[in-house]
Amino acid sequence: MQRPDPQKLTDALAARFASPTRSTRLTVVLGRWLGLSFTVCFLTGLFSHGLQNPPSWMFFPTSPVWIYQLTQGLHVTAGIAAIPLLLAKLWSVYPELLKWPPVKSVAHALERASIALFIAASLVQLTTGLINTYKWYPWPFPFRETHFWMAWVIWGSLLLHIAVKLPAIMAHWRRRAIEEPAPAGPAAGAGVDAKHSTPAAAPGRWSRRAFITGVGVSTAALVVTTAGQSFSWLGPLNLFAPRKMGTGPQSVPVNRTAADAKVAGFARAVDWSLTVTHHGTSRKFSLNELRAFPQSSQELPIACVEGWSQTARWRGVPMRDLLGAVGAPPDSALRVTSLEPEGAYRLMSMPAEYTRDERTLVALELNGTVLDLDHGYPARIIAPGRPGVLQTKWLQSVEVL
Repeated sequence: MQRPDPQKLTDALAARFASPTRSTRLTVVLGRWLGLSFTVCFLTGLFSHGLQNPPSWMFFPTSPVWIYQLTQGLHVTAGIAAIPLLLAKLWSVYPELLKWPPVKSVAHALERASIALFIAASLVQLTTGLINTYKWYPWPFPFRETHFWMAWVIWGSLLLHIAVKLPAIMAHWRRRAIEEPAPAGPAAGAGVDAKHSTPAAAPGRWSRRAFITGVGVSTAALVVTTAGQSFSWLGPLNLFAPRKMGTGPQSVPVNRTAADAKVAGFARAVDWSLTVTHHGTSRKFSLNELRAFPQSSQELPIACVEGWSQTARWRGVPMRDLLGAVGAPPDSALRVTSLEPEGAYRLMSMPAEYTRDERTLVALELNGTVLDLDHGYPARIIAPGRPGVLQTKWLQSVEVL
């Protein structure tokens, strides 16, 4: 029995999948959009990770107060936008995976390895990242650490893929670039636009322009109907995001409730007090004593790593005033402990940049009323430009380092 000719099979597949929605030019266009979204995700993700796990050189900006609200909103929004862009790019290139032979040279093997790694890592990253916004963790591995290192894998494989495909990218970067030649063989003239040497749209099939428009509209619609959890001006259009502004106790959403943290009994205790330690000397402040301090009101956002945020009015004791009451410098680094019996964020470190800022409060009120239990009653931290997970609720102690 005669073996099929691999070249004929390749030509047959090329003719079978020939379409205006599959071309090098289209792939480059989609790649630009996808590369931009991944770049935004990567850079904003590094910033968020640095705030939570700071290296020695990390800087901690407190102005503008909405800096983390912006960067993390962009991080999640760009990640959501990348989902339809990645799927569209896969649609435009997947026939390339069927070409024979699978590996033609060392450079070709490197190209295939880079794209396989990029696709696999991207699908895992976007899927788990989207699920994380709903605070659902059906996997056995730690999300934050995996998300961080997977980002480096994606970025590295993306740079490698760009380096390998750079000649094709440069040749098709501009709109008037010369398109790839029509397929050779008997099918060469079928369904091909002679002017541009690219497959023409058959009746009932999309043109390249219609496909790009459809991808753009779908991506924009997805962004517009979810970004309202991060950006108030899009709030009325927030249809599908897991959090909505203006909801929850005191009209502010909540991620971790008092019941989840198992702190209700400790927080409601009549003898609750906040312990402040400096140079081995501790002083306890009751709730009434904290209320006796001069109170400060600040408009500050609570911005969570899952992407949602909301600006609210907080009222309480400026942290530097509280430190002054125990003789500690106003620019002290702190270790803050929550009443939570366990949890990854039970202990929180606060760099001096936040401590010295007059807008950093031991908050006792939210939006004009006493803190709700789910918002951290009897006292919590609120500081400008910090991730929500570091705005410790249900305070137990503050230690000057």
